[in-house]
Amino acid sequence: LKDIQYIESYCYNKLEINRFDSNLGRYVGYTAAGVRQAEIWNKDTSYIAGLKAQREAYCLHNVDIW
Repeated sequence: LKDIQYIESYCYNKLEINRFDSNLGRYVGYTAAGVRQAEIWNKDTSYIAGLKAQREAYCLHNVDIW
């Protein structure tokens, strides 16, 4: 169960702008605008903590279903 991760990606025009990865614990930007937005989101520690909790709340809860 340690290899399960929660990923949240944002795309525009078929191009990935930024992504949250629960293994990294932060957003990573892939475009200039995505990098700026990732920096803003990463500063909000309560928002990042909520996303990290999604791994336990969503992924690990549903692992028995799949």
